[in-house]
Amino acid sequence: MFHFKKAALAAVLSIAAALPAAALDRRVTIINNTGYTIVNFFGSNTGTNSWQEDILGQDVLPSGSSVQINFNDGTGYCMFDFLAVFDDGDQLIKEGVNICEISTFTYN
Repeated sequence: MFHFKKAALAAVLSIAAALPAAALDRRVTIINNTGYTIVNFFGSNTGTNSWQEDILGQDVLPSGSSVQINFNDGTGYCMFDFLAVFDDGDQLIKEGVNICEISTFTYN
């Protein structure tokens, strides 16, 4: 019986240790301070080879504004690449953003 309790305790502790990693907050506030409107925004985990869909959809992010985005795509990834497309046609790519460690990302 002692060995069963010890094994059960070990299982509970290993599950408890895994929960913080799985429960990481993947919400990031994107702030636009560029002077230009962001017309498209993409955020894809570094494990993919495509940008997926435009997160803003029909919306835009004017300069001086912000939007909170939940990047939890179910993969457990924390490393994401961002692509912002501006109304003047310029694009900015930022690779390797750790969304589990930041709560805001600012375009200046």
